[in-house]
Amino acid sequence: MRTALVTLVSLLALAAPAGAAPAQPAPVAGEALFVVSGRGYGHGVGMSQYGALGMARAGFPHEEILAYYYPGTELRRVPGRSVRVLVAEGRPALSISSPAPFSAVDGAGAVFRFPAGPLVLRPDLVLPTEAGPVAALAPLLFRPGRSPLALDGRSYRGRLEVAQQGVFLRAVNVVSLEAYLQGVVPAEMPFTWPAEALEAQAVAARSYALANLLQGKPFDLYADVRSQAYLGLAGERAETTAAVRATAGQVVVYGDAVASTLYHASSGGRTASAADVFGVSVPYLVSRPDPWDKGSPYFRWGPLLVGARTLEAKLELGARVLDAVGVPTRSGRLRALQLETSAGATTVPSGLLRTALGLRSTWVTIAVLRLDRPRGPVLFGSRLELTGIARGVSSAVLSSSPDGVEWTAVGPLVPDADGRVALRLTASASARYRIESATAVSPALLVRVAPRVRLLPPSDPGALAGTVRPRLAGAPVVLERRDAAGWAVVADALVGDDGAFRAAFPVAPGSYRARVAPWDGFAEGVTPVLTVAP
Repeated sequence: MRTALVTLVSLLALAAPAGAAPAQPAPVAGEALFVVSGRGYGHGVGMSQYGALGMARAGFPHEEILAYYYPGTELRRVPGRSVRVLVAEGRPALSISSPAPFSAVDGAGAVFRFPAGPLVLRPDLVLPTEAGPVAALAPLLFRPGRSPLALDGRSYRGRLEVAQQGVFLRAVNVVSLEAYLQGVVPAEMPFTWPAEALEAQAVAARSYALANLLQGKPFDLYADVRSQAYLGLAGERAETTAAVRATAGQVVVYGDAVASTLYHASSGGRTASAADVFGVSVPYLVSRPDPWDKGSPYFRWGPLLVGARTLEAKLELGARVLDAVGVPTRSGRLRALQLETSAGATTVPSGLLRTALGLRSTWVTIAVLRLDRPRGPVLFGSRLELTGIARGVSSAVLSSSPDGVEWTAVGPLVPDADGRVALRLTASASARYRIESATAVSPALLVRVAPRVRLLPPSDPGALAGTVRPRLAGAPVVLERRDAAGWAVVADALVGDDGAFRAAFPVAPGSYRARVAPWDGFAEGVTPVLTVAP
């Protein structure tokens, strides 16, 4: 193995000073690696659940937890009411069951009674009766007897309303707000957390539900993240039920309206404002320091390594991604990602980036490692400037390897203000190069070096000679003469131990060149054209 692949000459900025020698042709952008590191989990607006955990452990009551994350609000009690929660949609069939007898009333007021056990419903709403099958009129409202109803095996408090949805069925759980919350809080926060955190979650969930009731639909709330996760009776836990009951009717209000108390898992140390994330300014949803979130396992995460081809595919861009720069909000999260692609510049909203890459939040930093390929041949002994990007990483160095297995540091890389780097070397052999940092390594780049080959003017009409540097003893050489069809081989030779070659043949006037075959790791070498005058 060669002990020295390159000789470090100097570190340079990309811009050449006035009066400098002409720059080498612009390189071809290499394969970029994007290093994604982040903080927090969720959209970041409102109450951080891990922050609520930290505050509860520090002795804060739920009232103070809510006051911190929703500044300018206060707590009030509201009367009880029922809500309609969509628990199934687009189903070809539904099973309603109970361990006790139950009943239903249809849209015409007809009452149907059923024994304990399952009842399978299809979109025709045909029900079994003592007189035979009867087609009921939608909607069908199922009422429990002495035991709760279950939908496809999951138990729910309250009643179940079933209606046709085209050729499918939809089911809505009609339940009291407090019973609904008993199925929400354990779905949104671990039931093992302290009571004050659970109580803060119960009040936030109650407030969010009332502030975000759907309009113009046959239901008020979804049972998933479109509203809040809802597990029904099957998901209830004693601890979370106690939190709901301890805060019964309590809501967060701003002015005279119930506040839309958004919440998320982990803030990463600072919550985000609604203006930054959703584009709508809300006085009680502002960015706040969140030191209590430090105990979150998502406080900091990453790095995640994303290749340029992966980013292209995930974002469905249809063009190779060359570079990426984040556009931050005031709270530190990304508003958008500006991409440089082989087809031009484009901007990706942060929400789309999060979804496409499965990121925990949009509070991310994106470091870039990219080493660019020199354009054109690289001759032995010539100055080689390797350029690229090492943005957002620490301790970046350029390393080289003759075989891609053992790597040797060539020299440190000092990024400029845009994260671009350049290192000038003396090309001495073909080698692979890469940028290494404390967190990631760029894709390797193979730079082939060609020998410097000279074809000497003939000293006699019976031969042409030349030299090869370095001395590639034994390398085959072919001599070519240009004719009307192109270049034709007229002679061959071998490189001697002294790096010289000589081919004996009748040298007629014309244009000649010599080509040295790839040898000992070097690329093919070609001489400048030699013109032999008549």
